[in-house]
Amino acid sequence: MSGRESHVENGRRGAERVARAASHAISETIRAGAETYDRVRDLPRLTRIDTLSGLADTAENVANIVARLERALRAERNRARSGHWTYDLNRHIALRQAHCAETARLAAIRAAGGRL
Repeated sequence: MSGRESHVENGRRGAERVARAASHAISETIRAGAETYDRVRDLPRLTRIDTLSGLADTAENVANIVARLERALRAERNRARSGHWTYDLNRHIALRQAHCAETARLAAIRAAGGRL
């Protein structure tokens, strides 16, 4: 292997290392945010739900919230891919954190037999 080839290989390994570190940092940020997620505080600004008072913790209601979050995530990903000026990385992260927390809530409700 020539000197140039080894330099390119070292650069490739360095880029992979940076990508792994970035992926880990994002995963930890999402996990930590999902743990501190407050449904009453966060959900109305992420989805257009006016009030959560009428929403009981039933599997159907939580599944509807998860579906709304999935649609919002899809729209945010599309804005990111197209380079749209309205894309907001912080909103994208908040949506992902809420989705993780609500998905965990839905799994807990289903494991408990329908209600928390």
